[in-house]
Amino acid sequence: MNGAILRCLEKHNSTPFQVRDHSRRQVFEQTEREALNPLPGERFEIRKTRQVTVMKNCHVQLSDDRHYYSVPYRHIGEKVKLSYTSKEVSVYLKGERVAFHLRDRKPYKYTTIKEHLPSHHRFVSEWNPEKFINWAAGISPEVKTYIEGVLSQKNYPETLYRACVGILSFARKLGKERLVTACRMGIRMETYN
Repeated sequence: MNGAILRCLEKHNSTPFQVRDHSRRQVFEQTEREALNPLPGERFEIRKTRQVTVMKNCHVQLSDDRHYYSVPYRHIGEKVKLSYTSKEVSVYLKGERVAFHLRDRKPYKYTTIKEHLPSHHRFVSEWNPEKFINWAAGISPEVKTYIEGVLSQKNYPETLYRACVGILSFARKLGKERLVTACRMGIRMETYN
């Protein structure tokens, strides 16, 4: 069907106008072709937008994917425009782009640029199990085993990390010997808190 349409279109474009002695094809070749620009290298993508509020954790949620993207902390609580395509996500405030991310479709995950976070949040964002296990191993093998027990619980990771900071800070506050003794007792009693 497309082939038949193309033949009819070619015939239509080559037929002279009723009042003039030239065709649409001739007008295009003589005047219009040179005015055309080349097509862009990338396909056009429709951009979608949403109005959202920057949450207290310096992120906004793209509800289509249930994924979170960071925004500079000075915009916490402000209404921003989330503009996105299949490949990228931009955050605008009063017409100015304040954040740009590549789109990630993993639900309930965070895409974070560390510079968007205030300094105390940057420290927290670097928390991970390996950090605490290595810190504990530097004190003693018993403390390392105890911290691994704390991290194996099924609480929110942030809660576990705060517990680890509290436990490991006892080495400085009360001394390593007292912390090691307490960890041995906790391991023996299987109490990890």
